[in-house]
Amino acid sequence: QVQLVESGGGLVRPGGSLRLSCAASGTIASLYLMGWYRQAPGKQRELVAALTSGSGTSYADSVKGRFTISKDNAKNMYLQMNSLRPEDTAVYYCSVFQLGKTYWGQGTQVTVSS
Repeated sequence: QVQLVESGGGLVRPGGSLRLSCAASGTIASLYLMGWYRQAPGKQRELVAALTSGSGTSYADSVKGRFTISKDNAKNMYLQMNSLRPEDTAVYYCSVFQLGKTYWGQGTQVTVSS
């Protein structure tokens, strides 16, 4: 069982930066896929960035060059978001997929507005 808690969301002006954190507790397997998703009002949840247990990363085209996913040795995951745009406004969720199961955090709101 894995528990995930996101933090770091908030209101930021266009062009600004935020760093989201995801604190994981429980047992993380040796093979996993960690990711950040987002869901804007009226839209489907979409994958923003992913990180594999082999340290590979991938990003949605809309955030490439602006967002960076990372993980520390204490099972925490991060999403550094730079050059934020109004269209980045959404609830952001962290997730872990391992051993055939997907775990989700409760989400953190990111609002980009002037």
